Amino acid sequence: MSGAPCPLGRCDGSGLIEDAEHGVVRYCDCRRQLVAGRRARALSAVVPRRYRGVSFERPPVTEMPAPQVDLVRRYVRQLGARLDAGRGLWFQGGPGTGKTTLAMLVSQAALASGRTVAIYSLPRLLAEIRETFDDDRPGAYTDLLDRLAGVDLLHLDDVGAEKTSPWVLEQLYALINARYEDESAILITTNLSHEDLAEQIGARTVSRLEQMCEVVPMMGRDRRRMEVTDLREQRPDPASPDLRLA
Repeated sequence: MSGAPCPLGRCDGSGLIEDAEHGVVRYCDCRRQLVAGRRARALSAVVPRRYRGVSFERPPVTEMPAPQVDLVRRYVRQLGARLDAGRGLWFQGGPGTGKTTLAMLVSQAALASGRTVAIYSLPRLLAEIRETFDDDRPGAYTDLLDRLAGVDLLHLDDVGAEKTSPWVLEQLYALINARYEDESAILITTNLSHEDLAEQIGARTVSRLEQMCEVVPMMGRDRRRMEVTDLREQRPDPASPDLRLA
């Protein structure tokens, strides 16, 4: 039975190829992607509403520093090769500098190309992991970890924002190490410097992230604050003569 088109153009979408000459059926090379896609359906793979439609051709991306935007643009152009090689990006900088926007551009491109993606803020992901401990299903925790380890791209936002505890450190290391060993790509955004992040989530975890990711340093003023300031400046002064006369 055929399903979605084979991404490799070799089978009918079922993941199986019938060899009529030898009377056998064999697995298509796309089967791994099909299985990963089914397993990933229970994960969060939705670009948040605020970031839907972000583009290299529109603000705020067009207003960001060109070197960082060009680096991300190259990554997207080489997306398939980068994901297959397990190479990710580490966006590092202060609040409001565009880290999440650029990371969402990458995740959006991966989803559009048919790759499996899981998108989480780290605090939310840790909450989901905690819930598996209250799940009566045997293996709920390991099943979630396997799903997170198996997607083509894992996008973690706000790494370092979570409250640190031995439990948090253990879960983070288990997840990052699973993807490190499987050579699977990861995107992270963090407000913390390298040293502060190592102190927050552990040197072992940061060491693996360094080997898996290219660092994208984000600089500049907090754009969110700038937008609020602009809106306030555009509001009319209640004490102005024009308003008193109105």
